Amino acid sequence: MSGFSAAWLALREPADHRSRNRALLATLAKACAGNHEIAVVDLGCGTGSNLRACAPHLPPRQRWRLVDHDPALLTAASGQLSAWADTCASADGGLRLTRGNRSISVSFVCADLAADVGAVLGAQPDLVTAAALFDLASAEWIEHVADAVVRRRTAFYAALTYNGAESWTPCHPADAAVRNAFHAHLCRDKGFGPSAGLQANDLLARAFTRSGYEVHAAASPWRLGPADCALIHELAKGIAGAVRQTGQVTEEEIAAWLDARLNGSICMVGHTDVLALPAR
Repeated sequence: MSGFSAAWLALREPADHRSRNRALLATLAKACAGNHEIAVVDLGCGTGSNLRACAPHLPPRQRWRLVDHDPALLTAASGQLSAWADTCASADGGLRLTRGNRSISVSFVCADLAADVGAVLGAQPDLVTAAALFDLASAEWIEHVADAVVRRRTAFYAALTYNGAESWTPCHPADAAVRNAFHAHLCRDKGFGPSAGLQANDLLARAFTRSGYEVHAAASPWRLGPADCALIHELAKGIAGAVRQTGQVTEEEIAAWLDARLNGSICMVGHTDVLALPAR
């Protein structure tokens, strides 16, 4: 799958954490409340942001398997989780952390998620989760993940999947052209086959609903203001770079749009969180 730098993931983490849908997190917490201990698999873990966001809402004893294809990101995850924890010790090639009243053991798995997601999930986790992943994945791979989760009767939580809603202030004449070209680029192969892009949330919801799961979906938009200028700048540059690759917008239009976005813009970027729980 296409890679992301640790610097970009660190830049977006505060926006990611504050944007998650709180009602959905509360529903997840309620669903897990009967367990004193929980085993979690995090797909495409990056630097461990998803663990840091979810851990306060999960039971006191947690076992996390962090999976990514990039060994550099797994190394960064180990370092960032060590710094985040109240206490940290090495254990069996992973980490044993405490944070508040949570005891968290973490293992790290370097694996190609596109190859065999069932092997990555292992025998019987209690929760499979991912953040900002499924819009980059193919419809076929989404079906594979849903099928593997359903076979294990495991809970599933996907946060911050891009849904295509996007608005910038002030408006620019090239906004629509840039957005359309970016969406076209999003559908290119990111390592899983042609990406589902804006269809990802619906595909997830339908796959789990067909299997009798209770499915919840809720908005989790980024709302980026002046305090987020560094993130806005990197986001705009990333969008412009993707749009250039499509050839659908002239260089002059892209340059004008990017110049506007690097000089005082604010924006909303739409995401959706999906929680799927097995019937009880």
